[in-house]
Amino acid sequence: MTPEQMSGVLSSVAALLGAVLWPVLVLVLLIMFKSEFRKLLKSDDVTLKAAGLEASFQRKQVEAAVALGAATAKQAAGQTPEAATSPARVADALAQALPDERTQKHLEGSVVLWVDDRPENNVYERQALEALEVRIDLAESTDQALALLRQQSYDLIISDMGRPPDRRAGYTLLDKLRASGNQTPFLIYAGSRLAEHIQEARDHGALGATNRPQELILMVVGTLSSRPAER
Repeated sequence: MTPEQMSGVLSSVAALLGAVLWPVLVLVLLIMFKSEFRKLLKSDDVTLKAAGLEASFQRKQVEAAVALGAATAKQAAGQTPEAATSPARVADALAQALPDERTQKHLEGSVVLWVDDRPENNVYERQALEALEVRIDLAESTDQALALLRQQSYDLIISDMGRPPDRRAGYTLLDKLRASGNQTPFLIYAGSRLAEHIQEARDHGALGATNRPQELILMVVGTLSSRPAER
């Protein structure tokens, strides 16, 4: 890869992240995708434009991987060295979470409702999904989410758990939906992935619960890729 081509890739990466995080994450990304970068120019799907390199599938993968890496790095920042996951395991988890080309095409056009009273906490996770052509609508309260759901259907709902004054707002929303007959797939993205909390989420009718960005993306991809071609 020539310096000009590498510059194009890094420019698209840098646009997604703050000035502090992105150089470290680009290094991780280059390690993860070194073989893909070597083959990038040989792909028939590559075109050169004035601002640099663009490639539909490859670029989406890069953007999604970097955003997901940022989410993982943000989460890991609060961990002790003993609890931190090794870079190799993180790289493996990120690579596994990203869809292949066929699956990614199936994701395009899907619509997700993300419910969280603090949406700034999951900016990178949303960027990763949006890079894969998933549209995301935001709601910051249970009432706002229900209002959006009355206006249109969604392929998936992602919700946090506590939203003042309701510490179990995620379940409140889920229970109301299921009681009304709405069976939209539902994921809890909150502060715990303990076995008992995952089981409790499933008991309420959710697909599951997690607090790990890469696991969330993996669950979202699995759910959306199995949706009917036409909603």
